[in-house]
Amino acid sequence: MTAPLDGIVVADFSRVLAGPLATMTLADLGARVIKVERPESGDDTRSWGPPYAESGMTTYFESANRGKESVTLDLTTPADRERAHELIARSDVVIENFRPGLFEKLGFDWATLSAAHPGLIFVSVSGFGLGLGASLPGYDFVAQAVGGLMHITGEAEGGAMKAGVALVDVLTGKDAVIGILAALRRRELTGRGSKIEVNLLSSLQAALVNQVSAHLGAGTEPGRLGNRHPSIAPYESLRCADAPIAVACGNDAQFAKMVAELGIPALADEERFRRNSDRVSHREALVRELEAALAADTAANWAERLNRIGVAAGVVNTIGEGIALADRLGLEPVRESFGSDGRRSRQIRSPLTWSPEIPETVSAPPRLGEHDELVRAWLDDRG
Repeated sequence: MTAPLDGIVVADFSRVLAGPLATMTLADLGARVIKVERPESGDDTRSWGPPYAESGMTTYFESANRGKESVTLDLTTPADRERAHELIARSDVVIENFRPGLFEKLGFDWATLSAAHPGLIFVSVSGFGLGLGASLPGYDFVAQAVGGLMHITGEAEGGAMKAGVALVDVLTGKDAVIGILAALRRRELTGRGSKIEVNLLSSLQAALVNQVSAHLGAGTEPGRLGNRHPSIAPYESLRCADAPIAVACGNDAQFAKMVAELGIPALADEERFRRNSDRVSHREALVRELEAALAADTAANWAERLNRIGVAAGVVNTIGEGIALADRLGLEPVRESFGSDGRRSRQIRSPLTWSPEIPETVSAPPRLGEHDELVRAWLDDRG
């Protein structure tokens, strides 16, 4: 089966995470992605270490740049700007996350590019949009803070906390991919390209789903609940004999099964706990009852017992333990890719599984300027 984006060329002028993650996803789907980097320094994340991979590159850079070709171009020089224009002319998709306005000042504005290349899909990634928020630097940590995610993350009596990964960058990168795939389909139908804008703040707010809906629809201001769910109980971490367990009990029938397994079936008939709304209202009392019963066994044993009866539960794993679990479940979470010099890169695979399978020919994340000779020769050949 041919890869779905086979034949699509992507000019990647982005750096750090949101843009590079989007273009790596396109590479996983078969697109040819040419990553344009600054001479000598390259993508910022090339210096964001430790930790470092076997190749000597930072693991941060490797996390979002497999399957690409790296070419170094100095866009302040006429010769390299001309090469960049030639690259755009040969590309289906261009993605950039320069400080708003800078890419245009270098001569790559949408109006000019779309007039010359009507089928071009042009994607701008920013922190806070290209209007009044254009002057604000766009970093994930700040977006988590000002967008409200930190306000609802952390223990109820503790301070606001960021997520443990650059989650807003990841969400924005995925939103960019959605837009690009839709624009490619639209081009098939109309022959016309599109300009797509994504920004960290908008992607975050769209991802707040039920929490932002509670604010808009009910006028509430969600706060921090630790591991608890604002609308479901029990849906939180509960102490067992040795460690906490994560329990997600989604309905009244599951709750009845859970308390029966714990040896306290009468709880399901108590007025305080009979319905989900009752359990949310009496959460503290509920937790005391449940943890008293859970103290009789280990978290691992309870997880096995509860899953067996259809109640979702799991121990709190490290990242390594999570990978081991995915491996035991047959999800084949880790892929190895190789560079032109034989270096190996181990990464989490694309979360998409295809049937029939698509070919996996993705190469290791490139060294800075690894494809300079190849790409420059291609761009300079106007024959």
